[in-house]
Amino acid sequence: MRIDAYEDPGPPERRGGWWYLAWLVRRQWPRCLAGAVFASVWMVLLAATPYLMARAVDHGLEPGDLGALAGWTGAMVAVGGVNAWLGVLRHRTMTKVRMDANFRTVKVVVGHATRLGAALRSQVGTGEVVTIGVGDVQTISASLTAVGPGVGAVVAYAVVGGLMVSVSVRLALVVLLGVPLLALVIGPLMGRLQGRETEYRERQSVLTARIGDLAGGLRVLNGLGGKGLVADAFRGDSGRLREQGYRVGAVTSWIQALGVGLPMLFLALVTWLGARLAAQGRISVGELVSVYGYVVALGWPVAFLIEMGHQLSRGVVAARRVVAFLRLEPPPDAGTRDAPAEPAVLHDPASGVRVLPGRLTALATSRPSDATEILDRLGRYTPSDATWGDIPLAEIPLTQVRARILVAAPEADLFAGPLGDVIGAADTYLRGAGNCATSHNAPADATQQPVADELAHLSALHAAAAEDIVRALPDGLGTPIEAQARNLSGGQRQRIRLARALLTDPEILLAAEPTSALDAHTEATVADRLKRAREGRTTVLAATSPLLLDRADVVHHLVDGKVAATGTHRELLDTEPGYRALVARDAQDVEPAEEGDPAR
Repeated sequence: MRIDAYEDPGPPERRGGWWYLAWLVRRQWPRCLAGAVFASVWMVLLAATPYLMARAVDHGLEPGDLGALAGWTGAMVAVGGVNAWLGVLRHRTMTKVRMDANFRTVKVVVGHATRLGAALRSQVGTGEVVTIGVGDVQTISASLTAVGPGVGAVVAYAVVGGLMVSVSVRLALVVLLGVPLLALVIGPLMGRLQGRETEYRERQSVLTARIGDLAGGLRVLNGLGGKGLVADAFRGDSGRLREQGYRVGAVTSWIQALGVGLPMLFLALVTWLGARLAAQGRISVGELVSVYGYVVALGWPVAFLIEMGHQLSRGVVAARRVVAFLRLEPPPDAGTRDAPAEPAVLHDPASGVRVLPGRLTALATSRPSDATEILDRLGRYTPSDATWGDIPLAEIPLTQVRARILVAAPEADLFAGPLGDVIGAADTYLRGAGNCATSHNAPADATQQPVADELAHLSALHAAAAEDIVRALPDGLGTPIEAQARNLSGGQRQRIRLARALLTDPEILLAAEPTSALDAHTEATVADRLKRAREGRTTVLAATSPLLLDRADVVHHLVDGKVAATGTHRELLDTEPGYRALVARDAQDVEPAEEGDPAR
């Protein structure tokens, strides 16, 4: 029963926390059943040891029968050996149960996040997703101990109660009624723990989101002098989370204390009653030994039952959060009309921007957010009246829009992994076969595919002026990159994002400030190579860099989110004072690169 981390996890249960936990059990019921059987037999054999010890005392030690004593002692040794083997199987099986639940939950959460796509950020905070991935997944998997030791504890408890009936009905009743009384005492604390745990998780997700915001904008905050203010707010939130954590810990400590103390009192009572019966001669010495052994053996089932209740209480809270996330749905796609068969004009009526097919168009504005909103409308990331050809974008199926229009955000996520994988290289390239990306014009001969892919990959790196990044890294494209490429500089991250976008070779590329973190020389190189790489393709750049604007076929000067003037860069410099003030970096105009310029 191996675990396939890549198999289809199946449709998850979304009716509630308990339903989700039950779904995790159903998806691996043979393994869960095996874990329950191993745990049950293991705990029952723990209780069998006192029974065998009582037989050894009564039939071997007390009458002086060495043969009987040796036989019962050998039986105890054999049972101990078998139980040790069963303990190994139980532990291995339950580890697989937890791992399966862990991987399955991760897969359904990541798959659903992918399905939500751009709607994810608008429906749930980053902190909530991180909290689910870091904490809730582990809590859910740990709660599945209920299907192994939990079931085994119930079975062993019933078996011990049955064995004690043969010794004393009174003792058996004490045993059988003791755990339900413990549940009545600890049950209210379990409910209280759920409430405290839910509130703690909510506060934790808010604080996690704030940590992410701080990490992403610390440099900007420091420059604006707002670091202290945000730090004070974070300190306050952190203090409130700590206080809530103390409250959760207080309830947990009572559960754990009662879970240890009450069973000991209960088992001490059973031992005392057994000793009285032995003193009265109502049970034999061997039966007294067995009673004491049963009491010791009951320690495991009782402890597991209390731990099971604790873990299930926390697991349900975590499962409810996962279910709440899985219930999120992307906006309905009502598109029924096909996208234009040929390249067509993109038009945003709200701003007046018209994007002609096959041209490099630039949007220049003093407020970058205005240009970003236009790109989002043209890429159908926000509702709008934008049209493609004479068809409203909202009426075109989203799959067709995404297949042909790519919005390259300036802070697009970069995942951890080898640089080649981050950009889009295939594993075969990293192994030396030369296959580095999916070619968009694949040759008919499959043997030529690696070569074609490598050429496409190198072409994208060249267009983004990113070859020096690959050369500078110790293992080239195989060099490990941290999440969000934190081990690269801001300019390197920007060029990697641009190379990744160019590698997809979309029919329409919408990019916001693709060179804002680059020095003037590198920016000029990127501007020239980008124009050649996108020759004949529709490209829209939101930028105020004269180096980019000078290469654009059409420039729209935006004021308050609307087109104020349209023309080439040099035309607008001559006729629009506002545009000139916006883009001029010095007193001299930027000259286009010469044919022999190294940028080419």
